[in-house]
Amino acid sequence: MPPDPRKIACSILNTLDTTQTTLDRAMDIAMAKGILLSRRDRALLNALVYGVLRWRGRIDWIIDHFSKTPLKKIDPPILNILRLGLFQIIYLDRIPLSAAVNTSVEMAKSKKKPWMGGFVNAVLRNAARGHQAVLLPDPLKDPVAGISVEASFPPWLIKRWLAHFSIAETRLLCQAINTIPPITARANTLKTTRENLLVWLKNEVQDPVPTNFSPNGFHFSAPIKPIADLQAFKNGEFQIQDEAAQIVSMLLNPQPDDIVLDACAGLGGKTGHMAQIMKNKGRIIATDNSYHKLQQLESEMNRLGVTIVTSLQHDLLQHPIPEHLGLFDRILLDAPCSGLGVMRRNPDTKWAASKQNLNRFQTRQISLLNNLAKRLKQNGHMVYAVCSAEPEENEAVVERFLQTNACFKIEPHPIDPDIRAASLITPEGWFRSFPHQHDMDGFFAVCFMKKC
Repeated sequence: MPPDPRKIACSILNTLDTTQTTLDRAMDIAMAKGILLSRRDRALLNALVYGVLRWRGRIDWIIDHFSKTPLKKIDPPILNILRLGLFQIIYLDRIPLSAAVNTSVEMAKSKKKPWMGGFVNAVLRNAARGHQAVLLPDPLKDPVAGISVEASFPPWLIKRWLAHFSIAETRLLCQAINTIPPITARANTLKTTRENLLVWLKNEVQDPVPTNFSPNGFHFSAPIKPIADLQAFKNGEFQIQDEAAQIVSMLLNPQPDDIVLDACAGLGGKTGHMAQIMKNKGRIIATDNSYHKLQQLESEMNRLGVTIVTSLQHDLLQHPIPEHLGLFDRILLDAPCSGLGVMRRNPDTKWAASKQNLNRFQTRQISLLNNLAKRLKQNGHMVYAVCSAEPEENEAVVERFLQTNACFKIEPHPIDPDIRAASLITPEGWFRSFPHQHDMDGFFAVCFMKKC
């Protein structure tokens, strides 16, 4: 019997509820168990997992309306079954009601509580008949509750955004985050050009178009096969990377023959871009505390044809960069952060309670900046970047760093004014992007120059 994508989706949602695992990792773990899904079932799995996570708040409001058991008292695995069933009923027109309900009932019965099948059946069938009549909180009386349920975001986030944006703009931000984004990539100019790549991809993907601000970026959707199986990807001609992340590397603007430190390199998206900007000349030290990520980074550099990167497993929060590596011309700190700027691609972030403690992230970010500042050459440049648009991780970090590092100033014009991305730099020298304003992830970055 072929694997059921609904059961796999439920397992992934349960994993996210009970562990600190990220959505990408939970999906990888599920697929690593040898599960072979058809392209259609894989698409359904993605739609179910991402859809439930995007609309969980609104779905829970409806479940609570039709359930005699209060939401907080429903067993979490049963609640996820209800969420999956109701998501199919409300948002997936092609799924028959009987399939959505019956598969949910069978999953509930399999939890060794047969009576739960009747509970799930009653809630879903009642919700199917009456969900459109369920009243949401009135945003005029309570904007936080109204937008929170309507757009499916936790109240603490809506309250935070309403302190900086109008009600109308907060709604636009929520709408942009809830919209499925296109796939965004960057042409690897060590091997090809964006123009040539777009011509080739016309027969492989839908709607390949250039990005608005990054000179080598492009968007597309619906590839005819998994991206890893596309010949241009196998050839190392492009790298998946959001446009905002591409602009971060442009902000640092490393030059050929520079010695560069990529301080929190992760899987190597910005590492590969910097090597590309440097024309594969010079040296990049890519550090991360995860050996697994660095293995993937090395594989990625081989695919891209990058030869100037040396990886180093290192925990910058515990130990300074080794003295024998000397000083660097440029340093990129893509700092660990809340990740609140990339919720449209990682909707699980919405519901992670740990994201509320932004001061915890700020403390780490300032510590990393202070440690790295000592390793930058005079007249060298250091970029601080986070995939978050929250002030505690943006302006507050910059201000505190400058207060205790008198040798540093902000580079006001880090990007060539002839490149359209330069228009995204504020008069203060900050790069800031929002999904609803720029159709890219929410990022903040600033380029420092060391004067003495």
